[in-house]
Amino acid sequence: MASKQSVIPVERIERAILLIRNQKVMLDADLAALYEVETRVLVQAVKRNLERFPEDFMFQLTQEEFAILRSQSVTSGDWGGRRYPPYTFTEQGVAMLSSVLRSSRAIHVNIQIMRTFIRLRRILSSHAELARKLDALEKRYDAQFKEVFEAIRQLMAPVEPKRHPIGFRKGDE
Repeated sequence: MASKQSVIPVERIERAILLIRNQKVMLDADLAALYEVETRVLVQAVKRNLERFPEDFMFQLTQEEFAILRSQSVTSGDWGGRRYPPYTFTEQGVAMLSSVLRSSRAIHVNIQIMRTFIRLRRILSSHAELARKLDALEKRYDAQFKEVFEAIRQLMAPVEPKRHPIGFRKGDE
């Protein structure tokens, strides 16, 4: 039986999963970094096997989506950036990558990525169930508990990470 020891921290994988077009996806550059291959090598392997990657497994970002990602500093590249928008892979597309890359690392990384997707799905599912139960309780009880329910909803809301401005401020030396 294979060891469940992580090759990559789960948090690193979670940070690489993005929501684009209402789908959880991972960018080609992030996957290449996890697999420890160059992005162009990953993309070439995919292009040689395009029949394995229908649109619900993989799609290329539009120029507009790419510009939005770039403005959010999600993508970066050597020598001033990329020449083309990145490819994105859904959970099924990531699973298919292990059959294309065929390295031992790709297999182990894919297993971790699949487990992370499953973990995120469970968290979202339990969050949705909790929200349904809270709605039912709110309907059952009168307005005196409205503030309590509102406080609980605020606690359930996802935390937005604080972003620090990039650059220097006047007076910093």
